[in-house]
Amino acid sequence: MANYGCTIEWSREGAAFTDLQYKRAHQWRFDGGAVVPGSSSPHSVRLPFSDPAAVDPEEALVASVASCHMLWFLSLAAEQGFVVDSYTDSAEAHMGPVGFGRQAITDIVLRPQVSFSGPHLPDQAAYDALHHVAHERCYIANSLRSAVRVEGSWRAA
Repeated sequence: MANYGCTIEWSREGAAFTDLQYKRAHQWRFDGGAVVPGSSSPHSVRLPFSDPAAVDPEEALVASVASCHMLWFLSLAAEQGFVVDSYTDSAEAHMGPVGFGRQAITDIVLRPQVSFSGPHLPDQAAYDALHHVAHERCYIANSLRSAVRVEGSWRAA
């Protein structure tokens, strides 16, 4: 079994807090050294308290699903002898009500545009099957119903 993680870092930096006038910008740090700027979505928290140039959690979720799907698609295509030259996906997630006053990502739409070359090209049925199996194998898409536990701690500053 593999474990995956990242470190999320945010600091108040002296700003007032209980008036809700604090910056939501933060950083995601990954074990390979990548640092990604994160923030709340400007759809959720108005400017200047969110950072529209940063990745928000909703964007990260749709990017994770699209990336996982693409990686499986590429692997399956290669196994079947299809040569993929490019793969571009303009994926989109939709937020909506799920009852009891709560909101959630209610659906994610992947819109891959794939270019193949070589003597062995898929027909429409083979192309559709690649996407079907990629979706079935995508860890992220299969995880969206997973439990989330909070196992934190706190201290006085």
